[in-house]
Amino acid sequence: MSNQPVSLQPLSVSVSPDLCEIKRILEAALLTTQDPLTLQELKRLFDEELSQEILRRLLEELREDWVGKGVELVNVASGWRFQSRPEMQQFLDRLNPQKPPRYSRAVLETLAIVAYRQPVTRGDIEEIRGVAVSSPVLRTLEARGWIEAIGRRDVPGRPALYATTKNFLNDLNLRSLEELPPLADLGALVEPQGSMDLLAVSQLSVTEDDETESIAMQSSPETALTDTVTTDSTPQQREPLSNLEG
Repeated sequence: MSNQPVSLQPLSVSVSPDLCEIKRILEAALLTTQDPLTLQELKRLFDEELSQEILRRLLEELREDWVGKGVELVNVASGWRFQSRPEMQQFLDRLNPQKPPRYSRAVLETLAIVAYRQPVTRGDIEEIRGVAVSSPVLRTLEARGWIEAIGRRDVPGRPALYATTKNFLNDLNLRSLEELPPLADLGALVEPQGSMDLLAVSQLSVTEDDETESIAMQSSPETALTDTVTTDSTPQQREPLSNLEG
């Protein structure tokens, strides 16, 4: 691999790509953006056509380059991003002290039901919890960008179907729903993740008040409602909340 200085001009199709320079460009782009970047977005940095295999390999190398430092490169649902390591959060909080947001037990239980049984209607959630779900509970999760309505069930009344968002996975440092932990660990996972923008998800605490929510409005839902979808109208047998894992 050449150690000679490389031009900072965009890579040309007529020049063989310098992998070290590509890594430097990827590093600069990821360090200077607030949102995760997908492979397709990263490919736009270069005139040279780069395969996703090469990009992934270089990103993995870049991840290794930052091992042991205060920040890390991670791959989440929306793409790749740099973020501070969880153990750094206590120190970063001194620069930007914030009162931890408080979520009721109703909010966290509703989030768990949506995450593990999606798509679900409000009626499904009420059937599992055994109590009515107040509108502020759903609005809290929608405002935080963790759930969204993705369509309507094709039954009388056409109730809205709720599912989690990519923002929910990003905040939990996950790439897909398949990486969700056992249900019992969900509350422990929604804690400081060391993101560079100090996400309001850090240091959640639970209050028994089902109606009052105090949240830090740091982000909005990532996407608007999708087109109406139709699902099987046959009611599913629901289990008590304590049996959701099964």
